[in-house]
Amino acid sequence: MKPASFSLAGRVALVTGSTTGLGRAIAFGLGQAGAKVALNYQNNVARAEGVFSALQAAGVSAQLVRGDVTDETAVTRMTAEIAGQLGPIDILVLNATPAQPQKTIEDYDWAFYQQMLDFFIKSPFLLSRACLPHMKAQRWGRIINIGSEVVARGVSPFTAYVAAKAGQNGFNRSLASEVAPWGITVNMISPGWIPVERHENDPPELKAGYRQLIPMNRWGVPHDLTGAAVFLASDAASFITAQNIHINGGMTTH
Repeated sequence: MKPASFSLAGRVALVTGSTTGLGRAIAFGLGQAGAKVALNYQNNVARAEGVFSALQAAGVSAQLVRGDVTDETAVTRMTAEIAGQLGPIDILVLNATPAQPQKTIEDYDWAFYQQMLDFFIKSPFLLSRACLPHMKAQRWGRIINIGSEVVARGVSPFTAYVAAKAGQNGFNRSLASEVAPWGITVNMISPGWIPVERHENDPPELKAGYRQLIPMNRWGVPHDLTGAAVFLASDAASFITAQNIHINGGMTTH
């Protein structure tokens, strides 16, 4: 029996929030596996153009799309632009995230909670809904949610982010069951604390405390996620769905 392929040649991938951090690493990984990659960003034009140029220099067929992934009109426009240039989206990686300050519940307000829900519930809903007609028509598709270990670990004080990520995990599991008959898989990758650009100003004592707890005795790096993302996007993972893979050096064991 011929082994399943890890190649993504001929596939089109959209990675949201992909011009920095974990999203950037995933976008490069999918591109190096053969996918055409749409990079999404919202604010930093210079950084986005630099990542786009680097992806093209690496030989990846790519497109740069600017837009707010929590806005329905922007999602409709972006997915149409990608379909027009690269082709309809086969692989959707839901990675975009806002700032994630840790505060006690008394210090949050509902506007902040709503922002978390918009990024981790509304955005996955809008983007999945936009991409599913094509996936269903071809009876193949991959949706990969980027979650977080904070749900399993009950990290505090962090209720807004943890609650929204838990909701995204529920969305992941339910949607997986709903679309499985069409050969579409829906999975989640939940990284631990992997220091990227947005962590530059995090308190050093918090970083030191977390680092001491990692069983593998090293920090995770963005590239640690790329193998899992490529695998879940490939034909090799065609019978894996509704799963949540923690990538955190052993910080969660159940």
